[in-house]
Amino acid sequence: MKDELIQKVYYSDTDAFGVVWHGSYLRWLEMGRVELCEKYGLNMLELEKQDIVLPVTNMNIRYKSSGKLNDIVLIETSIKKLTPVTIVFEQTIKNQSTGKLFLQAEFEVVAIHNDGSLHRRLPDVIKNAFNSECLV
Repeated sequence: MKDELIQKVYYSDTDAFGVVWHGSYLRWLEMGRVELCEKYGLNMLELEKQDIVLPVTNMNIRYKSSGKLNDIVLIETSIKKLTPVTIVFEQTIKNQSTGKLFLQAEFEVVAIHNDGSLHRRLPDVIKNAFNSECLV
């Protein structure tokens, strides 16, 4: 399953030259991952109540071109790989109307307990939610 999220580039998302600031991309990528998890029935607050938090442990971002003020961007998120311990998300951000690619990214997350200790395996609630689309 792929999730698509649309976001307008606001002045607060840009630098003094009207170019998207790199931190804005990170925020949009996070939004994309959260929205995809919610489509699978995984709400971050509910997971936290179950002693599960999903921090990023590795990210690889390849910037291709720059978004500009007032662009409408499309954030696409899918799961590239699911292992017994990690989830790898694959993401792109592009201009919605032209398709121009702004960046490609991969984010690896693990499951930890609220106290910061690592779950030795992804909890069943996560495996069961993603199992319909991904192989463990």
